[in-house]
Amino acid sequence: MKLSVIIVNYNVKFFVEQCLLSVRAAVSAMEQVYGEGCTEVYLVDNNSVDGSCEMVAEKFPEVILIANRENTGFSKANNQAMRIAKGEYMLLLNPDTVVENDTFVKTVQFMDLYPEAGGLGVKMLDGKGKFLPESKRGLPTPEVAFYKIFGISALFKNSRRFGKYHLTYLDKDQNHEVEILSGAFMLMRKTALDKVGLLDEDYFMYGEDIDLSYRILKGGYKNYYFADTRIIHYKGESTKKSSVNYVFVFYRAMIIFARKHFSGRHAGLFSFLINSAIWLRAGLAIFRRFILKAALPFFDFSVLYAFLFLLKTYWEQNHKYVEGGAYPPEFSYYVLPAYALLWMLGLAVSGGYGKNYRIAQIVRGVGGGTLLILIVYALLSEEFRYSRAIILMGAIGAVAAFILTRSVAQFVRTRSFNFEKSIRKRCVIVAEADEYIRIGELLKQTGNTADVIGVVNVHTPMPGNLGMMDQLGEVIQIYGVTEIIFSSKDLTVADIIAQMDRLKSLDTEYKIAPPESIFIIGSSSVNTRGELYMIDLNSINRPENKRTKRVVDVSVSLLFLLFFPFWIWKVKNKAGWFSNIFQVLSGKISWVSFFSEHNAIEGLPSIKPGILSPADAFPSKKLEPETLRHLNLLYAKNYSASEDLKIIVKGLANTGR
Repeated sequence: MKLSVIIVNYNVKFFVEQCLLSVRAAVSAMEQVYGEGCTEVYLVDNNSVDGSCEMVAEKFPEVILIANRENTGFSKANNQAMRIAKGEYMLLLNPDTVVENDTFVKTVQFMDLYPEAGGLGVKMLDGKGKFLPESKRGLPTPEVAFYKIFGISALFKNSRRFGKYHLTYLDKDQNHEVEILSGAFMLMRKTALDKVGLLDEDYFMYGEDIDLSYRILKGGYKNYYFADTRIIHYKGESTKKSSVNYVFVFYRAMIIFARKHFSGRHAGLFSFLINSAIWLRAGLAIFRRFILKAALPFFDFSVLYAFLFLLKTYWEQNHKYVEGGAYPPEFSYYVLPAYALLWMLGLAVSGGYGKNYRIAQIVRGVGGGTLLILIVYALLSEEFRYSRAIILMGAIGAVAAFILTRSVAQFVRTRSFNFEKSIRKRCVIVAEADEYIRIGELLKQTGNTADVIGVVNVHTPMPGNLGMMDQLGEVIQIYGVTEIIFSSKDLTVADIIAQMDRLKSLDTEYKIAPPESIFIIGSSSVNTRGELYMIDLNSINRPENKRTKRVVDVSVSLLFLLFFPFWIWKVKNKAGWFSNIFQVLSGKISWVSFFSEHNAIEGLPSIKPGILSPADAFPSKKLEPETLRHLNLLYAKNYSASEDLKIIVKGLANTGR
């Protein structure tokens, strides 16, 4: 056995499917060189609940599946497979990667040629085709860590002293000896592992690749960075690099490494630096998140309150108190801020603080806020009814203020005042005719908002196409394309990576559509999660539907409480009913969710557990498992408030379960 490929998966079903498709092609290329049966592939699943195991068993019967009943961590899971693997070489491969067809052949041939090589890593690109610096790394000594933590290495990338962390002074397009390999693609000689040992299981996630790389060097072997093949590494599927959790987990792994490999004095210095970095980076991450979340609401409030104050001043001087006098100070101190906050609340409910927004959302949000203000206004005594005119004119001003703030924010982000640019992508599909039609239909079924401009053909031109592959750069520039979807049926992974690399200077996102699949997958950068277009998940995952579902839950709960004498006699378990009402109000559960026995199997989105399910819309019928499966899919795909209400009404007797 020449090669054993080991992949550890945890709840990234759609990424691992794409990874295994590329691995299958790479294994086929290996067999052409080394003969049939030269490569084995292991997938160790760490108790995923998204249907990963079922998918692998069904679509990839050649893969040796190890299904753990708990999440054992990256090191233990890889070691499970390495202990039974038979290959001359062991490859640890992340599930959020895509390899070229000849990646395995080229890397194995290099290892054969250099018997002193104990480990090898490759050139990695992110989802935009940009080089990932962690493809080649130096040993994180206290000095190197200091330069990295405090940003000195970023300032002097070409310095051999300051650029050691990512070896930025080495040409990324040339092969080099390096010290540290990335666990995303870590090819190792079995005899080297027999000598130095497997992954250290003290590391749960992060750091274990640094530890093993260093032990390979201490064992007398060399590690290499191999630039003659490339892989896509989407990154960030388990944790985001900018998150507080990532900061703590990663840097604490560095402390384990320091205590294990450095002398007492150096380990103490390293631990001090790392602990300083933890609190510095965690503080910066929290502060950055707060600023990003608070900036637009603060801007909204400031602009809106300034407008209301000027409106109040104008109205009292020219209409209300022409002959002298003024509104009481409380009007400026309390009432006007309350108006602004209520309009902002209406805007938030309508989705105006989401990632994407439309002018219609602003009008709807301000309208809802105005209605709420007028209701409260009507309930007040006469002495506190300061001015309906200011409310109505203020509502018009609020719409203008919110459009202004979002236009400024949009311009800062994109240098454009076009709202639609922030919510609609201009998409081109690179495929032959059959796959172009299939991918286009898939996009429609997902409810995706991208405008499909047209097709760029791979081999055979079709009438009305935008051009051929060699014209893709011109197509992007002429049509303002923001997203490219490649058909992996019509292009090899090497072709796709070559195009991404060629077009990396353009601000374009890339996705890959596997053949005969219900998803399109991609990731825009190292710091963002991979993005999925899926038929069966899109609707219920939309922010507006999440808000709607929460509104339904709260509204139904309040109606149950306010008018419980009308409902309680219909409910079977009355004590459970009252308990459920308060659990729904607290946000722990929902009135309606998936039929639980089929949630994990289908890989449906993670939503709150529910009291009722789509099956409760048919209380008198015994439904077959296949029918329940389809009901779950339809509920996820076509979610609406009316569907929840229908299920609640028909399943009222069981709302206490």
